[in-house]
Amino acid sequence: MAAPTGPSARTDAGARLAGSMLADDASFLLARATAIALADANRTLAVHGLKVRSYAVLALVAGELRPSQREVADILRLDPSQVVPLVDDLERSGLVERLPDPRDRRANLVVATPRGREVVQAARESLREVDGRLYGGLGAEEREQLSSLLNRIAFGD
Repeated sequence: MAAPTGPSARTDAGARLAGSMLADDASFLLARATAIALADANRTLAVHGLKVRSYAVLALVAGELRPSQREVADILRLDPSQVVPLVDDLERSGLVERLPDPRDRRANLVVATPRGREVVQAARESLREVDGRLYGGLGAEEREQLSSLLNRIAFGD
């Protein structure tokens, strides 16, 4: 049976963990919050034929960035060997294509197809519902502060 998610799961776990050393361990709390978010996001993204990692690749290549596969790996902090099957699956689904990189003939750019851009937009809309459930207990200012803090941790800004 899958672990429960949502506000009640956080409340029950919070009550059990309140007196433990983990209650103020930021790394543990971030990992737990990530696990809850990933489980909910993966369930939601399944409707679009995606998982969190494939969504991240697709969302990254759907913009103007036009990264190479190696750049996708670097940006998403994945090993290049993890990116290849993700791009392969997205390519088989008709959501991305590999194009020769004009800057480096040994590399490929990964670019979303028009269908890929439609799917990522629909998936993003679905993920807004996940965000609403996950962050529903936070006010607008708290959400903004959380995003700002996570950006500083993730990108050093």
